[in-house]
Amino acid sequence: MLLYRLAWVVLRIILPIFGRWRVTGRENIPTAGGVIIAPNHVSYSDPPVVGAALRRQVRFMAKEELFRIPILGLLIRVVGAFPVKQKTADRTALKNALRLLERGHVVCIFPEGKRSPDGNLQQPELGIGMIALKSRAPVVPIALIGTNKLLPAHSVLLKFSRVRVRIGKPIPMDDLYDRTGDRAALEQVGQRVIAAIAELQKSP
Repeated sequence: MLLYRLAWVVLRIILPIFGRWRVTGRENIPTAGGVIIAPNHVSYSDPPVVGAALRRQVRFMAKEELFRIPILGLLIRVVGAFPVKQKTADRTALKNALRLLERGHVVCIFPEGKRSPDGNLQQPELGIGMIALKSRAPVVPIALIGTNKLLPAHSVLLKFSRVRVRIGKPIPMDDLYDRTGDRAALEQVGQRVIAAIAELQKSP
């Protein structure tokens, strides 16, 4: 997609200047086939940072309120984001994610469901478990560090900071694939993802 690639190039120029960013673990992203990437969420800058860090195009699940904002809503649609209703079982968003994964896309799902107000990891929502177990796509954890300083809350301008994007290995879920209707299994997916992100945050 032309607009996505253009944004990708611009971000790859901007982020080294403002974020002094470093990306590690790109080799952990499968080069083909459906993949779920699961980053922590601390800033509105997280989606563009994640998109710029990966060589494959990323499709983002974003809260539906963003699509109602003039210009922004149009832009995020054009680059391939799709809406999800928060605090509810959004079957349309679930079907969209599953369809994209089946077609071999990379889908970004923030397991916490919303931005962390203090930077600490929050409890995961059930959504990532439902999509991971139904699709059986690899789930790759990503730790974002410093994005909350790159674009602080209530700020519209980037600040100089140090951003780290640490991409982990796919998380084994084989033992849970036959338990798609089991809430405990869905919760276990989320807990494994959050634990993997926490480990990546501790990496030197």
